[in-house]
Amino acid sequence: MSVTTRTPAALRPAPEQPHPRSRGHRERRNVAGAVLGVVWLAIIIVPIYYVVLTSFSEQGEFYTRNPLVPPADPTLGAYGEVVASGIARYFFNSVVVTAATVVVTVTVCLLAAYTIVRSTRRLVRASYSLFLLGLAVPLQATIVPLFFMLGQLDLYDTLLAVILPSIAFAIPITVLILVNFLRDIPRELFESMFVDGATNTQILTRLVLPLARPAIGTVIIYDALQVWNGFLLPLVLTQSENIRVLPLALWNFQGQFSINVPATLAAVILSAVPVLVLYVLARRQLVSGLTAGVGK
Repeated sequence: MSVTTRTPAALRPAPEQPHPRSRGHRERRNVAGAVLGVVWLAIIIVPIYYVVLTSFSEQGEFYTRNPLVPPADPTLGAYGEVVASGIARYFFNSVVVTAATVVVTVTVCLLAAYTIVRSTRRLVRASYSLFLLGLAVPLQATIVPLFFMLGQLDLYDTLLAVILPSIAFAIPITVLILVNFLRDIPRELFESMFVDGATNTQILTRLVLPLARPAIGTVIIYDALQVWNGFLLPLVLTQSENIRVLPLALWNFQGQFSINVPATLAAVILSAVPVLVLYVLARRQLVSGLTAGVGK
């Protein structure tokens, strides 16, 4: 006599589902997307390739060779001319202007964003709209009033003439990014620290700063790029050669009837190296800050 047992239906293994490929389905290749990606990559790479090649060529060879063919005798002469022209002084001025602008902007905007997010007063929350109005004011529309006011304050042709307007124009977008990020921090965290007796300074340093690192890294890189590559403010608000910044240093290689193209492009490469290094070091924070809150 044999005893047979039956396995409950809930314990039976689920039947194997056929793989999509076994049913004749094939993945469709996005050929159009691949072609557009290659075209876009070429649009980006070819100008960089041209700039690098030209910076290693001589001025006379530049007008005779194919611009996309490597020079027959690569040389560092253009870089030597750039260094000999005093680019170190321009580099130092750009570092001072950029560092001062970024430090003051991030500090002021972080305090403003924390106040806007945590305050319950209508007047404080309404001030957020005033910050956003700054995004609607173009820099070109204020250059004449800035020139007049800085002249009255005896700040014309100084580094402060570039730093102060740069801070003013960096504040609106910086406040916008930081406020949107701080609003994603759970309110319970603020309340729990407040119940434990923490002051606003302690909450800001122990809670907000660690959690807001991606947003802070994002605004640091963005503001630094805007100030480092700024051209209009230094052009109009400075005049002396010892006050010039890197974008204005390119004028040293422009003559009355010709332009030293290899030296100009060599200066462009040297001025882009610090920005590239900053991006490589903080790229993770930049991506985290730009994508924060997307899935919420």
